[in-house]
Amino acid sequence: MPSIDVVLDLSVEACLAHYEGRVGQVMAYSLDGRRVMFPAEALRRVVARDGVHGTFRLFFTPEGRFQSIAPLQRDV
Repeated sequence: MPSIDVVLDLSVEACLAHYEGRVGQVMAYSLDGRRVMFPAEALRRVVARDGVHGTFRLFFTPEGRFQSIAPLQRDV
């Protein structure tokens, strides 16, 4: 399963915009510089009280569709 590692640093306000559906996609940059877009609903799995901060691995199907997100490390 293809994967890409990204660093996310989203405030509570930014996460709320995604959660409320005002923003449908998240745009981030991978650790190797590629631009990556994935569904905002994925943030629901990793959001904390202070937003989303840290390094995450995004998993995609062989066809390139987002499948899941997993935290690798949380920035403190």
